[in-house]
Amino acid sequence: MNWLSMQAGFDTINRLGRSRTPFLFFLSFDKTKVYAKPLDEVDKDGILYKLEEWRNYPVRKRKNGYTFAKHPAPFGTYQTKLNRILEQIRAGNTYLLNLTCQTPIETDLSLEEIFRYSRAKFKLHVPELFTCFSPERFIEINGDTIATYPMKGTIDAHLPDAAETILSNPKEMAEHVMIVDLMRNDLGIVGSHVRVDRFRYIDQVRAGDKNLLQVSSRITAQLPTDWRDRIGDLLDHLTPAGSISGTPKRSTVAIINDVETYDRGFYTGVFGVFDGESLRSGIMIRFVEQQDDRLVYKSGGGITIDSDAQSEYGELVDKIYLPL
Repeated sequence: MNWLSMQAGFDTINRLGRSRTPFLFFLSFDKTKVYAKPLDEVDKDGILYKLEEWRNYPVRKRKNGYTFAKHPAPFGTYQTKLNRILEQIRAGNTYLLNLTCQTPIETDLSLEEIFRYSRAKFKLHVPELFTCFSPERFIEINGDTIATYPMKGTIDAHLPDAAETILSNPKEMAEHVMIVDLMRNDLGIVGSHVRVDRFRYIDQVRAGDKNLLQVSSRITAQLPTDWRDRIGDLLDHLTPAGSISGTPKRSTVAIINDVETYDRGFYTGVFGVFDGESLRSGIMIRFVEQQDDRLVYKSGGGITIDSDAQSEYGELVDKIYLPL
């Protein structure tokens, strides 16, 4: 598949928005690869998408049995990376960084089967490249109101007093506050009258054989009435998403590129649909990628000065699942 460059991609998105043409877009974490095409051309590429009730494929009965195995990197390898990040935090170069890794997995499901059977609000499948089944919304725009929903904080729902534990954890509170502040600033670049409508509410997410509780907030702003004429510019200002990069964004992304020993590619990028009036989008997490003859699962979590290596490693491994 031929990708558009960052400039050509955002120019195309602007053009489609100005003509009020419904379209699908997705872009890599570093924004060097962009896909943007009218919805009536997406099926030709074999791409499947779902953004809540917006979808371009029929629902199928889920498969009852499947195999799944994961082979995460040793704890010591992860701890070495985390310690490098803590050094950067102590030096004042970052305050919150989303550290991610890739993990080989084995399953008897194809990428398309993983997509079709997975339970998730936001899903995208690109043939022979990747499938994602994300619980995290990026932005939605209805009328002239833009909303974003940063998700930070994860705990096993079956632990005693799980909700109270995650909400009262000082590290998780600090991490969430920093992301909310970053996203407030980001929305202030593109809009006005920024406000936090809901702060630290809990969603339950099915994660393979267990349930996870994840903490989110809702932040809104008012956009200029001509926002549909410059959707590409708006996306450029807001990406990469704060919840999967960190703060301050510029220096944190530089540290990510130094510490992570692989290419994120489209993982932690964003995708969405403009229907001619409104826009919905999700962050590409819970991500399975085809690499030659193997599948890898990319996952991660936020690191702050209070992070415990064993706990963060456990969260990273917990996020490697198929929500079937």
